Amino acid sequence: MAETEYSLPRPEFDRPVKLLVAVAPFYRDIADNLIAGATAEIEAAGGSHDLIEVPGALELPAAIGIAGRMSNFDGHVALGCVIRGETTHYETVCNDSSRGLLLLGLQGLCIGNGILTVENREQAESRADPSRMNKGAGAAAAALHLIALTRHWGGPRKGVGFLPEAEELKLADLPRETPTA
Repeated sequence: MAETEYSLPRPEFDRPVKLLVAVAPFYRDIADNLIAGATAEIEAAGGSHDLIEVPGALELPAAIGIAGRMSNFDGHVALGCVIRGETTHYETVCNDSSRGLLLLGLQGLCIGNGILTVENREQAESRADPSRMNKGAGAAAAALHLIALTRHWGGPRKGVGFLPEAEELKLADLPRETPTA
């Protein structure tokens, strides 16, 4: 019996969504295909995105964490590729980048994890292939579904502790106004 994959229907939004696509372009061609898949999925949902690059997969959680604290993207997409090498560095990079993204997600950020963790280049090329189930598109779809859940369950919130009132959040890519005391 052949396996069949199921994908949730693309979420629909009553107001625009903006995502941060963070990519570790160590394998440039693989990263470019993942980016193409992610951006196509975001645009198909009527969203927009900003793209940033970081040195490696270990920096992706830090970059997304910074964006989560300093901006108000609706969601985040982490893209990269880690191919097993001759040392245990592979396990460190795979486990720690995944754990970092998971912890940020548990704190409330809407993140799609599109970091490929593969044994060889052939597997990476297959998973980033634009004509197949591109894992960049899958990661963007995951982030979009989490945004839809957040909007479904969310509502206006009051400032709590050090969290600002909802309308005080900085809009993505717009300069912050000078604070006054």
